[in-house]
Amino acid sequence: MAVTAGAYALALATAVAAAGTLSGAHPLVKVALGAVVATGVVFAFSRAFDNTSLYDPFWSVFPLAAAIYFYAGPGAGGARGLMLVLLIALWSWRLTLNWARGWRGLTHEDWRYADIRKVTGRSYWWASAFGLHLFPTVLVLLGLLPVHAAFVSAQPVGLLDALAVLVTLAAIACETVADEQLKRFTARPNASVCDVGLWRYSRHPNYLGEISFWVGLWLFGVAAGAPWWSAAGPLAMVGLFVFASIPLMERHLAGRRAGWPEHKARTSMLLPWPPKGRAD
Repeated sequence: MAVTAGAYALALATAVAAAGTLSGAHPLVKVALGAVVATGVVFAFSRAFDNTSLYDPFWSVFPLAAAIYFYAGPGAGGARGLMLVLLIALWSWRLTLNWARGWRGLTHEDWRYADIRKVTGRSYWWASAFGLHLFPTVLVLLGLLPVHAAFVSAQPVGLLDALAVLVTLAAIACETVADEQLKRFTARPNASVCDVGLWRYSRHPNYLGEISFWVGLWLFGVAAGAPWWSAAGPLAMVGLFVFASIPLMERHLAGRRAGWPEHKARTSMLLPWPPKGRAD
């Protein structure tokens, strides 16, 4: 954890320094440059310690840093901006803590990266640099596109903001409950396929919560008059989870969990729905 904290402290410092070189640039451009520079610093640590999992907290840490940067910028603030900072902070703290609880140190690397190592061989660190570090950073930046407008807009807080708060809080709650239910289930002796609680009605309720969180941020942007192209953020998140994360996870589970085919056949992939063939 000391190594990880040091990596992210250095990444933050270099990101701020890099953003400072772009005086007069749009805040989104400054944040984008800072994100790429910070990713480069974290990648250097990942390479030095031969562990791509050092990048994993970036997903939950950088959005909070960006939100604080936006909030402290010229013309920013207000009730909408304060709500955003608090909600992103809550999500960031929860998700980062969940990562820390499951990470066992520098010798522990996510199974996804281990599988990619087997496929890419000597080219692994090129794949890690662009596919496992830079690509997720780009997705985070897309997710943040509507956020800046929400900080600087002069439009008054209204009903759409209330909806955004509800969606974002519900998303954080969904992801939190799903992660806790999964941890308790997998701690059981001979645990196989989790089909309790939220997992009874959705095969991936934690991913549903994550997607919904970014949709909530976009709703804040819509309420503030963000441009139409800011919808690229939530759409990118839907694409990531539906076409990449979920298929990868399900292939992994299919080969390791007895009863997975039956669970897949009766349980909705993402949106909660009563399981097929079971009385509720």
